[in-house]
Amino acid sequence: MSEVIRLKKGLNIKLKGSAEKVLEKLPVPATVALKPTDFPGLTPKLSVKADAIVKAGDALFYDKYHPEIVFTAPVGGKVVSINRGERRKILEVVIETDKDAGSASFKKADPNTLSGEEVKEQILKSGLWPFIKKRPYGVIASPDQKPLSIYISTFDTAPLAPDYNFVIAGQLETFQTGVNALAKLTEGKVYLGVNANSAFTGVKNVEINTFEGPHPAGNVGVQIANTKPLNKGEVVWTLNVQDVLLIGRLFETGNVDFSRIVALTGSEVSAPKYYQTVVGAPVASLVQERLVEANYHLRIISGNVLTGKKVGPQQYFGFYDSQITVIPEGDEYEFMGWASPGFDKFSASKAFLGKLFPKKEYTLNANLHGGERAFVMSGQYEKLVPIDILPVHLLKAILVNDIDKMEQLGIYEVIEEDLALCEYACTSKVEVQKILRDGINIMIKELG
Repeated sequence: MSEVIRLKKGLNIKLKGSAEKVLEKLPVPATVALKPTDFPGLTPKLSVKADAIVKAGDALFYDKYHPEIVFTAPVGGKVVSINRGERRKILEVVIETDKDAGSASFKKADPNTLSGEEVKEQILKSGLWPFIKKRPYGVIASPDQKPLSIYISTFDTAPLAPDYNFVIAGQLETFQTGVNALAKLTEGKVYLGVNANSAFTGVKNVEINTFEGPHPAGNVGVQIANTKPLNKGEVVWTLNVQDVLLIGRLFETGNVDFSRIVALTGSEVSAPKYYQTVVGAPVASLVQERLVEANYHLRIISGNVLTGKKVGPQQYFGFYDSQITVIPEGDEYEFMGWASPGFDKFSASKAFLGKLFPKKEYTLNANLHGGERAFVMSGQYEKLVPIDILPVHLLKAILVNDIDKMEQLGIYEVIEEDLALCEYACTSKVEVQKILRDGINIMIKELG
């Protein structure tokens, strides 16, 4: 075991509604959707038309600027609709599932016996390449680049996040197969970020780094920054635990299997636990008849409360998400408001009497408690980001479009999830994550 890297900066937000370690397998949903909007920077081009019959693993669309990166059907069936937004922007490709549609066939092989090019070709053709992201920028990796190394975080410290020790149970061999395939894609090492009592410490062909500390210690960007920080011009690739499992299953079976274990969490879930479904399943298939009966509005989030997106039951959960969170919307009148003593309130600045109960779990809502105001230097952000950067200065450099300053202040080291706590705690109510993504888009446009 490697030396433990202890991180002190950050914040754990203790919410009610963590998932019980019970797994229920759901039937294949009636419809499944792939959403190009889940992929920052993607310009999609369709490979199919409405009413086309597809197998699981058949291409639905591809990247206009990297045609080799294809996005394939998670299930077989009929393309029933291609939903578009403004200027005919593709929002969703919806498939009506058919269990008899079959699956596209790929090469079944031990990755250790294949070359790097053969492994890459298989992952590209199967549609699993979009699960490989690159740093800097947190976008889909370019197949043309050679990463210095590959990083996988095996734990998540976000509020109510799934426990990957539970998710991986019985699948460690498949995970090892996925790691072996990824090792063929880099001349460097595959780094595994683990925490205490990890089920992943026996994985081979990797270098293990152990981390302790509050959120965001589980973020792969934080792990990179505290082991081998990125310099200008350097590229590394990152994946999630379940993404590695998808790649492992591809090589073990010769078929694409987009099965995913999702944690249904939050104070408004009647019995929070884990469900096995497929990527792109309808939100309703997970939440229907599983929420508490309430006389107030609920917010359903695809992902965690810090970085997830608000969705409705009729929509589909995100391509990369392994969690659905349900909390109160918070649009009802609150008696006394900020004047209340706050025994049931949580605050990053310990402004309420709830700080007297450090182990208490809270029911928090989505109310902002005010609007955006002057963006001032408060010293809040620096306490929440265990990376050697100046977050406020970076954000202000983005706002004035100063590319040189953005580079100097560390834009290569962070993506939205790394500064999500700053947005939660921000006195100024600034949309930190949106500003950061705007800055990243500027860097991609100007420097590539």
